[in-house]
Amino acid sequence: MKENQQIIINKTINFVKNELAGAEGGHDWWHIWRVWNLSVKIAESENADLFVVELGALLHDIADSKFHHGDEALGPQKARSFLESLGVDESVIDHVVKIVANVSFSAGKEKQSFRSKEMDIIQDADRLDAMGAIGIARAFNFGGFKNREMYNPEIKPRHNMTKEEYKKNIAPTINHFYEKLLLLKDKMNTDTGKKMAIQRHEYMEKFLARFYQEWEGNI
Repeated sequence: MKENQQIIINKTINFVKNELAGAEGGHDWWHIWRVWNLSVKIAESENADLFVVELGALLHDIADSKFHHGDEALGPQKARSFLESLGVDESVIDHVVKIVANVSFSAGKEKQSFRSKEMDIIQDADRLDAMGAIGIARAFNFGGFKNREMYNPEIKPRHNMTKEEYKKNIAPTINHFYEKLLLLKDKMNTDTGKKMAIQRHEYMEKFLARFYQEWEGNI
């Protein structure tokens, strides 16, 4: 990577750390760090622009709409303003901003107007971080943050929700596995992402089986 690009990456890291200081534990700097590292790992097997991948991964949740009153424009705006302040090429800025605007699971519930190899990589990394042991921990952390029930057998998961229904959903955390987390394995874009998703998916299935056994007092 060019020296100037590395300087921009380093400044972006510091910017994101400052912006997400005190954020909810499932969407904090360490979530960004994991997605960034996974993105770089996946990109090793893909023909992609690593500079765009790193910037997109670092900025993908710079202003997650669920923490900003549903404002989906704020994240792309913040990403653009920051990158412009560093004098990044407009073509790179435009690409990164489109990634930030389209990478989320809820955004994917509608026909996406933008796709790229770089976004596919970041989307896979973001989805992988919502799976497996980390995904389980993040789900319950967010559920606690929102004061949701862990599980209520009287409230069934909802399938085929619209984007708006999904964003307003306040169901128990266990329902989130069926409404999102268990669906991610079949939504992966890259070969590397697909392979990595298998074990994380299986881990969640084993967790749920154990959860229900303990819930019923059978273990």
